[in-house]
Amino acid sequence: MPIDVGEVALDNTTALARRKLLQALGPGLITGAADDDPSGIATYSQVGAQFGYGLAWTLVLSYPLMAAIQEIRARIGRVTGFGIAGNLRRHYPAWLSGSIVLLLLIANLINLGADLGAMGAALKLMIGGPALVYVVLFSALSAGLQIFTRYARYVSILKWGCLALFSYVICAFVVHVEWGEVAWAIVWPALSFKAEYLMAVVAVFGTTISPYLFFWQAGQEVEDTKEGAGARPLTRAPEQAQGEFNRIRIDTYIGMGISNLVALFIVITTAATLNASGVTDIQTSAQAAEALRAVSGPLTFTVFAAGIIGTGMLALPALAGSAAYALGETLSWHVGLARLPLRAKAFYATIAVGMVLGVALNFTPIDPIKALYWSAVLNGVVAVPVMVTMMLLTMRRSIMAGFTLTLPLQIMGWLATATMAATVVAMVSSWLG
Repeated sequence: MPIDVGEVALDNTTALARRKLLQALGPGLITGAADDDPSGIATYSQVGAQFGYGLAWTLVLSYPLMAAIQEIRARIGRVTGFGIAGNLRRHYPAWLSGSIVLLLLIANLINLGADLGAMGAALKLMIGGPALVYVVLFSALSAGLQIFTRYARYVSILKWGCLALFSYVICAFVVHVEWGEVAWAIVWPALSFKAEYLMAVVAVFGTTISPYLFFWQAGQEVEDTKEGAGARPLTRAPEQAQGEFNRIRIDTYIGMGISNLVALFIVITTAATLNASGVTDIQTSAQAAEALRAVSGPLTFTVFAAGIIGTGMLALPALAGSAAYALGETLSWHVGLARLPLRAKAFYATIAVGMVLGVALNFTPIDPIKALYWSAVLNGVVAVPVMVTMMLLTMRRSIMAGFTLTLPLQIMGWLATATMAATVVAMVSSWLG
């Protein structure tokens, strides 16, 4: 049988394009996956259970804002060779950078504890046994991988771990969904000014645009300037700029797109099952999984619960790692997952201590629901000043050299900042009202 040279060439071109795409995916993909952590799953489940498809539009609207703000953060790390905290320390007063980092550490610690607790609860629902033991095991496994696994290998593990996100896509196609209603709710939503509706909008935006994601992705870009063959900060290697900016854009927009798409499918799944069955009060991701078992059967429950564990394993390093990057850069430590443990002892100790404290929170009488609530508050409080200071920083040629933001990125960045500020104002107003 004759060989079609044209088909062979096309196959080779397609394979090459796929390899290039996979190579481009990295910090943005992993950051997007980490955003759908067990705490985020709880938020999206509550939104779907309480409002049905009514708030699906928020995840479509937040996507371009989230993608733009994360691209800006990634550019900061790639251009300057310093992460968010490092740039705050170098260019802003110590009291401002210190306050921001302190609030980030507190919020990340609470999130770590809540995510570990949710993962333990999910595994207990699946196989039985002591949830607290599972919490300890998950923490030890995650900390061990971060500290003792070679950086390139660990990034590869995290990339493959992103497949766990698709468990929620599967869920949406296992249950019965009125897709026409979903489309209508996105295109023509029934808006409301009731307090519970506004708070749900705040929760969605606060979950999708989280400060730890800023620090994590910028930190990963800095790692790449140290680990990549011939890679350097763009202020010292401007000839690399076009290729690197293209990579960052592809990586970030795909990563954030997957993140928001998965969040949308969680809302759709819980709306089509829990809301449709009259179950409207969901507080944790484990509660959502248990409710799905009663409403939709064991298959949906198993896939949903397994997703909690998988996404949790992606979120733990982002939470612990972003805290270590922030504290380390603020105190001028040697930082980075690419460094050997003995070359960055304080950095890795921060990761280990964060994990231990996250575990410890699960052994205290602290209400995890209230803890998550205050974590969301802190995230909102931290996000706004970080976004403002970073937008101002990216416009300074003395810092970004010839790589200050383009006009479209400026517009989207300030729009995302204004949106986040508005969510915080709405949250405070709801308390006073």
